[in-house]
Amino acid sequence: MARRSHHRKHTTAVAGVGSQLARGIVPDADQENLTPAQRYAAAKREREQRKSLAYQFAQRFDFPLDDFQNEALQALEAGDNVLVAAPTGAGKTVIADFAVYLAQQRNLKAFYTTPIKALSNQKYHDLVAQYGRENVGLLTGDISINSEANIVVMTTEVLRNMLYENSVTLTALRYVVFDEIHFLGDQFRGQVWEESIIHLPQSVKIVGLSATVSNIEDFGAWIESVRGHTRLIISETRPVPLEQSVMVQTGRGGAPELFDLYDEASREDRGDGEPQGGDSRDCSRRGDGQASSHATSSRTKPTKPAALRVNPQLLARLRRLDDMSARRDFDQHRRHSHASSRSGRTRGYHQAHRPWPQRWEVVDELDHRDLLPGIFFIFSRMGCEKAVDECMQTGLSLTSDHEYRLIGEIADEMAYNAMSEQDLRMLHYRSFKHALQNGFACHHAGMIALFREIVEKVFEQGLVKVVFATETLALGINMPARSVVIERLDKFNGVARVPLTPGQYTQLTGRAGRRGIDDEGHAIVVDHEGFEPAGLAAMSSRRVYPLHSQFQATFNMAVNLLAHSDLATAHRTLDMSFAQWEANESAEQMQKELASFEEALAGYEKAFACDQGDFKEFLELRLRLSDLEKGERRRIKHTQFKTPQDKKKALERLDRKIRQVRQRERNHPCASCPDLDKHVQWGMRWVKANKRYQLLKDRFESRTGVVSRRFDLICRVLESLGYLRRPEAHAMAGASAATEAQAVPEAQAASAAPDYQRNNIGLDASHSRTAGTYELTWRGELLRRLFSEHDLFLAQCMIEDTFRRLDAQGLAAVLSGVIYEARRSDEARIRHYPGGRNGKIARAIEHMDDVWDDLEYTVEQAGLLQLPEVNWGLVEPIFRWSGDATLTEALSGTMIQPGDFVRSCKRLLDVLGQVREAAEQLGDVQLADTAQQSTEIINRGVVAYSGLDAQDELE
Repeated sequence: MARRSHHRKHTTAVAGVGSQLARGIVPDADQENLTPAQRYAAAKREREQRKSLAYQFAQRFDFPLDDFQNEALQALEAGDNVLVAAPTGAGKTVIADFAVYLAQQRNLKAFYTTPIKALSNQKYHDLVAQYGRENVGLLTGDISINSEANIVVMTTEVLRNMLYENSVTLTALRYVVFDEIHFLGDQFRGQVWEESIIHLPQSVKIVGLSATVSNIEDFGAWIESVRGHTRLIISETRPVPLEQSVMVQTGRGGAPELFDLYDEASREDRGDGEPQGGDSRDCSRRGDGQASSHATSSRTKPTKPAALRVNPQLLARLRRLDDMSARRDFDQHRRHSHASSRSGRTRGYHQAHRPWPQRWEVVDELDHRDLLPGIFFIFSRMGCEKAVDECMQTGLSLTSDHEYRLIGEIADEMAYNAMSEQDLRMLHYRSFKHALQNGFACHHAGMIALFREIVEKVFEQGLVKVVFATETLALGINMPARSVVIERLDKFNGVARVPLTPGQYTQLTGRAGRRGIDDEGHAIVVDHEGFEPAGLAAMSSRRVYPLHSQFQATFNMAVNLLAHSDLATAHRTLDMSFAQWEANESAEQMQKELASFEEALAGYEKAFACDQGDFKEFLELRLRLSDLEKGERRRIKHTQFKTPQDKKKALERLDRKIRQVRQRERNHPCASCPDLDKHVQWGMRWVKANKRYQLLKDRFESRTGVVSRRFDLICRVLESLGYLRRPEAHAMAGASAATEAQAVPEAQAASAAPDYQRNNIGLDASHSRTAGTYELTWRGELLRRLFSEHDLFLAQCMIEDTFRRLDAQGLAAVLSGVIYEARRSDEARIRHYPGGRNGKIARAIEHMDDVWDDLEYTVEQAGLLQLPEVNWGLVEPIFRWSGDATLTEALSGTMIQPGDFVRSCKRLLDVLGQVREAAEQLGDVQLADTAQQSTEIINRGVVAYSGLDAQDELE
């Protein structure tokens, strides 16, 4: 079919008076209104400003900088820390680039940190283009390029590890950029940002680039309390105005309609509906503990605008569609009732609902209205893939002949320069390319990095018109569009469907509108089940979301803190965390969270309500049975009995108790319920939510020193396992060693340890670090090298010599258990053990399970959160891949997507590197060599692809 060529309107940014004033330039029209003294003062200011590095840096751009950018540049040059909160696309990276520029001008170092490797790679290429390959380095978990350069791009985890290791790379460091600093609120990785901010030398200035979070003043005040004087700069102005709309299906077979979300009259009363202005503040605190807000900018925060009203035409259309659906529903019910009365049989029917636009119809309508290119957010990987298939099956094509050819050339060049034809064939490259050439693409974490990079490149050039993406695309990657489409205002979080937060909505719609190209951006929500315009209006009117700390002490953090400080100093350091800062603030937010949990728990209880009997009672029996079979048996295993006979009797009593509880479970009325499996699923969700609720309740009831208390519990666990010891206890044990050798716990460990461990234990006096009330033993030094979330588990496995009999292939396979995150419960289990159930891998896994079980018991007894579980679902694929299998062969019989597999391999390479370094610390040359061999056999083909060119890889 013929392809249409699309013409786009382009606009040019024009310098305004505000920008001229911000650069110290008084417009000619105003010069004549000044007194001679004022003209002299203005000229003097301009001369002084022209000497500044900020002014020189601003001249590099062919457009004037915005006021908030100029203010941030001046603050940085004056020696302040800077925290910038502004919408996506506002130009925050200009400020980060100035920090790098300052470092270069002053012959100092600058680090640029990002939350994800894709952003690190992208920024590395940008800085290489500006400063040359020889002046820029890159450090991620699996890549090290020019690490001692004056400009180094890295993931935040790499910076945190450097700080704990006191790396020489930190010498002469002056500026650290934290891109996407609001990632500090991430549930799983956020604490890395806090650790880095706390532990950076005081001579280092930080530049934080943040989304517009609602408690940004508190966050800025916390940074100032840790880092010194900090300038908070807020810009709430979108660079491109945003139009918000709803797409509704007019009827079955008709084309969709696009309605404005808001009433035109209310928008005129309010203005353009976009927040305006900005604010610059220092982050000091007044004596009453409240954040002070001293405006230093000529711009001020706007007064609260009038409320926007939902478009009555949209409401009327939805009501009409609902009425039409209700009439169809009534007619269908009447026909079914009539048929049932004649036949004597009851026949079911599906309740009608108003029609919703299909994905391809939405795309076709956007194309018709010239609202492409667009990003279509679908919160499902499979949904993204299906959307591309649907568009292709309907015959849609959005590209011209020239674009079709150009996309093919770009894709082929990138693909065939990076991978073999065999690898590309296994990844279905031809189908991917064909959809791409017609203007459609997916973008989600299940794709390999190369395919995502191809999509990003052709989309940035305006060649591909629609990208169906999951929310991961909203993080950092530079892919602005004319329109953003959101299919639903809720998503599945792994447990249930939950509504989008205002912050998530803002993050997603921040991609709409290309600066200098589009007059306005478009955020379009597709009508869907449960959609209410009032809910969307409430969500879109709140531009911000709160940032909360996820900081908590870990085993690795504990030994690294105590390696350089005593316990009191460690406590003071932990008290500097944003987590403790928040814990010391009002409990109002925590009360709201508790109420939310209580509501969710009530919902789960309603969902598992059973007609047969009390399901909660049945659930408690099942949980009791599980605790007896696992927990109680484990407690008996760790209990010291006077005689073996006593232990045998205890186990026999336990077995009787298990039989009794099992019998009660089998006889319970709910056991015969036909919906038992469904009720159990909801019941287990209730159990998980209730655990989190109880933990949150405990936090609420004991807020003071909450971070330090967890740290103390961790120290006790580490002491009990021989990673820490108290100097006075060690001295007393040494004094009585001649007469009572068994009083020294580590002497017992040494007798059973391998030779290389025994050597370290024998040298313990010279291989420990005194830390006031605690010393690190050789085990503690080992743990310092393991930064995985399974840090203590890995250390115990190494100490117990779990990996001794494994070759490189086997080591890679079993270590996959600590990095794999199964998307479904059935993906976490191993189906077949390589080498059989009696082979080396099976025995190693069995031993690792025992180690984990023992550690879980110890942690549970200490009152800590449970350990992260290990998942063995990747053992077979990793074993095959490390045995030189193709990607197709490695993933055969699994539901694992190639992108997930490659990402898991990258994480595995990181863990293998940690194990290698830790083994060298132990003096275990064999394990260190095996880990290195494992790295080499994993890091090949599609896994070895990094997005960097060959010259980069050589450095």
